[in-house]
Order: sequence, then C-alpha cells, then structure tokens
Amino acid sequence: MTTVAEIATVAEVTTGRPPERLRLPGGLWLRRRRSTHTAALNQAVRANLDHLRPWMEWAAEAPSRAQTAELTRAGAAAWEAGTDFMYLAGLDAEPGSVIGAFGLHGRIGPGALELGYWVAAGHVGRGIATAAAGALTGAALALPGITRVEIHCDRANGASAAVPRKLGYRLDRITRAAVRAPAETGRQLVWVRDRPLPDGPS
Repeated sequence: MTTVAEIATVAEVTTGRPPERLRLPGGLWLRRRRSTHTAALNQAVRANLDHLRPWMEWAAEAPSRAQTAELTRAGAAAWEAGTDFMYLAGLDAEPGSVIGAFGLHGRIGPGALELGYWVAAGHVGRGIATAAAGALTGAALALPGITRVEIHCDRANGASAAVPRKLGYRLDRITRAAVRAPAETGRQLVWVRDRPLPDGPS
C-alpha cells in the first residue's frame, strides 16, 4: 500500500487505464479500490497488522477509517491522473470481504510501473498473490507508454520474492535501501518484467 504523500508526488506515466475489474480463476477477483470499500479495507488492514508489520512501514500503527478513506480518495485521483492504479482482492466465497490489496505505482520513472501487494494472513500460500500479480503485470504492459514492470522487496522477504520468480520476472539488481520496517535488511531485490518485443516477419 502506498501513502498519500507518495501518491501526490508521482508524475503522469500513461494515457491509458487498466481494467477496473479483473476476474481470475478460483473465484478470485480484483476490483478498482473505491470509497465504498473503505470499511472493509480498514477492517482487513487492522486484522492483519501483525502479519504486515514486519515488512510494511505503514503497518506500524492501526489506521483509522478516516485515514483509510483519505488514502482511497487520493488513490482515486491518482487513477484518473494515470499515475497509480490500486485494487482490492476478494473471493466469491467471502462476499464483502477484502483479502488483499494490489497496486501499480508510477514512482520509478518514465515508462515503468512498480507492482506492490499484500495478502491477508489467512490466505497466504494459496497462489492468490501470484495469480493477481500475473494479471496486473499483463494489464500494465498493455498500457500505452509502459514497457517495464518492477517488483521491489527486501531480500529477507522470501514470500514476496517467490511471486516475481514464479511469474518469470528477472532479478535485475540488488540495491541498498533504507530500513523502514522491523524485518527488513536494507538490501532490496529489484525484479523486472519487460514488454515483449513485437514478432518479426515470419
């Protein structure tokens, strides 16, 4: 999950917009995050703080509903501006609930989007992050002007690193990063997926 300050500082990266709803196998869906989801998202974050806190700086304290609503409003404006595209994950079997959050963020320079994600503790290990991240990778690379998607995670976060590895991202580099969450090492893995080159003449 990105912060309001981060949303406010990015520049326009694409003139296109990804689908607002993505239906995936197994009764899984991704929907564009809207103000009507504020209560469910706030409840999901608060219920998963212990799960998220080791890796997410923003999970240090439980957000109020007003804070979640403010972030959602900022995200809606960023969607319209073409800089950030934030989604919530859910299951048909659990109507009304939020089991994770995903986002495409235009904070890494022109022609690129960074893909971020988290899945609720009770749903890890079921392939949800991989399925949703795969769908969003394809949606991002189909946008005008976007030629690269990146996933950044701390070297110690094996669960997050498994997602780009399964999706065929390449490990482009390992960089130094500020330690902002308790379990981080300050060594960040940067995974990259490029838009395929068009087929040449047959």
